[in-house]
Amino acid sequence: MSSRPLLCVDDESSNLATLRQLLRDDFSLVFAKSGSEALEAVGRHAPALILLDVELPDMDGYTVARTLKQQAASSAIPILFVTSRNGTHDAQAGLDAGAADYVSKPYSPALLKARIGTQLKLAESLLLAQRYHDAIHLLGTAGQGQDVDTGAHIWRMALYARVVAEAAGWSPERAQLLQDAAPLHDAGKIAVPGSILLKSDTLDEHERSVVRRHPQVGHDLLRHGRGPVFQLAAEIALHHHECWDGSGYPQGLAGEAIPESARIVAVADVFDALCGRRAYKAPWMMDDAVRKLDSMSGKQLEPRLVEQFHVALPRIVQIKDAWDGPAA
Repeated sequence: MSSRPLLCVDDESSNLATLRQLLRDDFSLVFAKSGSEALEAVGRHAPALILLDVELPDMDGYTVARTLKQQAASSAIPILFVTSRNGTHDAQAGLDAGAADYVSKPYSPALLKARIGTQLKLAESLLLAQRYHDAIHLLGTAGQGQDVDTGAHIWRMALYARVVAEAAGWSPERAQLLQDAAPLHDAGKIAVPGSILLKSDTLDEHERSVVRRHPQVGHDLLRHGRGPVFQLAAEIALHHHECWDGSGYPQGLAGEAIPESARIVAVADVFDALCGRRAYKAPWMMDDAVRKLDSMSGKQLEPRLVEQFHVALPRIVQIKDAWDGPAA
């Protein structure tokens, strides 16, 4: 049984009694006999789902549905129209108003219960997905400290990583997973003091050693996540500062010993860092950034992926323009 009630809205007492008889063993229930009562009940009870008739005395169900969908607090509540109107036009009007489903009277009790169960499970899945996304957003942003520009960097860079991955032959599904994981690449910087992250002068030896610990810190933080995004993010966090020629850190890996996910993110990360503003540098012109990327091929970056970056460059320019305005 859901901890939140179902809201049943119908102007006929007999119809509400039927719903009560059918659903009371499985759900807590709240009832309303008009559109205004329904809107008030939603604000008071935050129902998990609404069973809504079209024909109400003060406003029709379509108006109620549209009103609820326009309000942030109620926009995610699934609405099932349960009505004697059974024409194709009526069903389409209900869906256009924001309903998740449309059930015609007389209905099969088993069918109605199945439709309710399906919508509740879908709503729960969407809520979990949103919480998952929120966790990624919070962790990714936390890793950027107080640097406003790098707050945009992680999302823009993630888009670059996706298109480079697709150019390199990754499936759309796998590339999307990379896009979701990439913003967490610097999550370990949460352990680096802001005085170091925002320092405009050259870092001293101690400060550099503090910064160089962030890949391991990020990996240790993310590896405990059970989902595939967090597992991939942990891999990227640990290895995105490794270099193709073995000169990187923290493990000094070289070539294909570095996970491909981290090699792709390294290309996207370097390009966006060059084009972005930092405490210690002004943004580079895009053509200069591309030439710098080319000069790093075979050293810090994998040559094949630098080539695929060029293949993806038209899409990368589109992304950069969308975030920053026309490319320099």
